[in-house]
Amino acid sequence: MPTISARTPVIIGVGQVQQRVDDPSEAADATVLMANAIRSAAEDATSTGDPIRSADVLAIVHTLSWRYGDPARVVADRLGISPRRVVTPMGGNSPQSLVNSASQRILRGELDCALLVGGETWRSRMRARKHGVDLDWPKVDPEVLEQEPPETWGHDLQMSNAEETELGLIMPVQVYPMFETAIRAARGVSPEQHLADVGRMWSAFSAVAEQNPNAWLRQSLSPSEITTPSESNRMVGYPYTKAMNSNNDVDMAAAIIICSAEHAESLGAPRDHWVFPHSGSDCHEHPFITDRDNFSQTPAVELGGRHALELASLDIDDIAHLDLYSCFPSAVQLGARSLGIDPYSESRPLTQTGGLSFAGGPWNEYVMHSIATMVETLRNDPGSTGLVWANGGFVTKHAFGTYSTTPPSQDFRHAEPQDEIDALPKAGWADAETASHDSTTHIEAYTVMHGRTSQPETAWAAIRLADGRRTFGKSDDPALLAHLLEGEHVGEVVQVMSDHRFEPMN
Repeated sequence: MPTISARTPVIIGVGQVQQRVDDPSEAADATVLMANAIRSAAEDATSTGDPIRSADVLAIVHTLSWRYGDPARVVADRLGISPRRVVTPMGGNSPQSLVNSASQRILRGELDCALLVGGETWRSRMRARKHGVDLDWPKVDPEVLEQEPPETWGHDLQMSNAEETELGLIMPVQVYPMFETAIRAARGVSPEQHLADVGRMWSAFSAVAEQNPNAWLRQSLSPSEITTPSESNRMVGYPYTKAMNSNNDVDMAAAIIICSAEHAESLGAPRDHWVFPHSGSDCHEHPFITDRDNFSQTPAVELGGRHALELASLDIDDIAHLDLYSCFPSAVQLGARSLGIDPYSESRPLTQTGGLSFAGGPWNEYVMHSIATMVETLRNDPGSTGLVWANGGFVTKHAFGTYSTTPPSQDFRHAEPQDEIDALPKAGWADAETASHDSTTHIEAYTVMHGRTSQPETAWAAIRLADGRRTFGKSDDPALLAHLLEGEHVGEVVQVMSDHRFEPMN
């Protein structure tokens, strides 16, 4: 077994909590859940010392349920501690990026112990808004925040350009289903066959959630139950039903305690509970979807994943346990294919939790649950390896981590292959006036957004010009909506109007 150095980063405890209350006036806010998740992680560490009071850093994933100003300060106050306070930018990549950053800082001797946590109470917040309940949840005084702001680990990234924003193409529920139709066309299979394959893949996710005691929805669904619209499973953005979208209607939190091996020893944390981060990577695709070379590949996932594996002296076939980011089925397919995995094979589980549709999708925080669950999986399968992929934006920002109960043969290693990615081809934007004079403009990807009663409302299409540039089309014409909901239309030549409306070329 490799020698463990004093500065080797190690995870000693993980915790996950939920809140299920129907009366929002009785609901605790997310910082209560986060504090409880940290306490649960401390109990899981089964150490003789107190890892909470020994922590140098308390780092919190960006919250959306409430504007705390500095949620780390509120959580620290709830725990009665005064560590360095850290928050992250927006992004579902943040939990894994926190582990990567904490591991590097521990290795460099900048800290000994960190509490990493995220939590959301979106379910309670939305019920309070619906019923007109005023929530008395805490906020940090602006003067205190100005005088003592938390640190920020990570960099924010603008993910929509001015043209996309002006069109209103800014929501994941609009973009991920477009990726799905592009993936389908690249496979060269019929819409029916592709939906059947995706339904089986998503059904396997629900089956994992059914066995996960920390999952929000613990019910295995058949492929047809997932893909068929119904009163309880409305169509959202073709071809996605509600069951194929991330479920943010949850109150959840998760925490990880990571420290140096020397500190873990000093706390009396038992060695058989340790899980080692071996390697990690952070990178992003071209930030604006306009600039992506195509919508059926994710080269930053390929490069980021490859670097993380190579730094741990692994290849994808060495990985026994996977958790691929799963906000929508297209994300899983893009990630799996970029990592060299068949997403439709039933022989290799792609999730440890059940994914964001079933285990729960607490905004930026989901991957904290992924990592916590991965730690438990690896403890139950000593010596095996796990890979976590975290994603933020429109399959935009990526963070990878490899883990094992076996210590790494060399120090934790990290890569940021951004220069390689930035050098990759970009499609570029074409304005609607230019596109309107191109007789070859054709659909590259599309979706039809539906209303609350499953009625078709708005068609969106990514449209390519002869010179390879991209524009986007938008339409609420009932005939076009009906047209796009039947058959395959990727590759169909369309006429783009000067206001971005589009229609099939006569």
